[in-house]
Amino acid sequence: MASHAHQQADSGFSYSQPFFEGLVDQALAHAKKLGASDAGAEVSEGCGLSVSVRKGALETVERNRDKSLGVTVYLGHRRGNASTSDFSEAAIEQTVQAAYDIARFTAEDPMAGLPDAADIALPDSHRDLQLFHPWSINSEEAAQLALECEEAALKTHKRITNSEGAGVSAQQSHFFSAHTNGFRGGYASSRHSLSVAPIASMPGKNAEMQRDYWYSSQRNAIELASPAEVGRYAAQRALSRLGSRKIPTTECPVLFESPLAAGLLGGFVQAVSGGALYRKSTFLLDSLGKSVFPKHIDIDEDPFVLGGKGSSPFDEEGVRVQARKVVDAGRVEGYFLSSYSARKLGMKTTGNAGGSHNLTLRSRRTRPGDDLDAMLRKLGTGLFVIELMGQGVNYVTGDYSRGASGFWVENGEIAFPVHEITIAGNLKTMLKGIEAVGADAYNYGAKTVGSILINRMKVAGS
Repeated sequence: MASHAHQQADSGFSYSQPFFEGLVDQALAHAKKLGASDAGAEVSEGCGLSVSVRKGALETVERNRDKSLGVTVYLGHRRGNASTSDFSEAAIEQTVQAAYDIARFTAEDPMAGLPDAADIALPDSHRDLQLFHPWSINSEEAAQLALECEEAALKTHKRITNSEGAGVSAQQSHFFSAHTNGFRGGYASSRHSLSVAPIASMPGKNAEMQRDYWYSSQRNAIELASPAEVGRYAAQRALSRLGSRKIPTTECPVLFESPLAAGLLGGFVQAVSGGALYRKSTFLLDSLGKSVFPKHIDIDEDPFVLGGKGSSPFDEEGVRVQARKVVDAGRVEGYFLSSYSARKLGMKTTGNAGGSHNLTLRSRRTRPGDDLDAMLRKLGTGLFVIELMGQGVNYVTGDYSRGASGFWVENGEIAFPVHEITIAGNLKTMLKGIEAVGADAYNYGAKTVGSILINRMKVAGS
């Protein structure tokens, strides 16, 4: 036990994995005793530190620590769920009883139930994906990093006159989960970040202020970009927006900067996910085996990337995950399904309860030298978008309309910054209209993609 207590002390956690296993077993045993036909339980703990500074002074220091035990009870095809943050034996029994009572009074759902035993990830298949890198940083050290980041931004240029602040966050959590269809497993993970939001201003009669921000986020703090790099780059982004104009309404090609391109990939994932498909609330209904992208586009999913932000040895239900091609030469090869949505569709789970794993969108046309400058040359004359506002996406119809700002590009060169415009199109035609993907691949959350060039969109200006 000594080694375990030591690991606990290092990690900043209050509870050990064996203790969590005991709680889960206690919950499952009580569910069986009450007469549940099946049950699942998960217990977790998270802790962390967030520090923010603004204009050279400390603003906030927040420590968070939370814990939870959740129980799902099945009575045939009736399902009940309850949770507690109290780990006492009495509280766990009350929580199981509450889940049991909810199940008794819930309508039957023939699709409800634990994942099939054949789909379960067995314990010997749980790989260590190196997701846990605790960062033993204290609030003074975190504040120092945030201050360095903000100072680097403010020192970049005299036109960086203000700041919305900089922040450092160090977060870690662990869980253990089991259910009566043979799944047992859990692991620890961490996520750390550094960010800053500087403001650039232009004096004079048309006084103007522009903000932008940048951040770095990693599971291992050693891999974070330096505070100076993050600060300088955020400042350069804010400066580049000064002198923004409006443009007349037009139709033109649009280049999405890579972090925004990850959002387009997210739109595709949402449209081919189980919930949207079985509710028929998607513009990509029945798209399996059909061409949704041009032939040069591939999308891969890989849950086993070491240290990846979307890595996991099993999905949220304890189902096996696998590396696979989601889109091959433009054709949809797979959906994103949980056990429940798969049953609703008469299909098999894809191991995506809880969402997609690490996704990479690539074009077979991309060359190693296709950096942002090369992509601007491919754009020719049109709009390069670096920020989107609003939630203007209708997943039922695919209609897309978002407020945007970025740069007007002429003959492959940035001409001037633009703001207060709207870009509009339909996701179905936008995905089909992808002409090129940059080699400037950027990892945004669990999605990796370069900048994306779309052949035509409506741009509404002044």
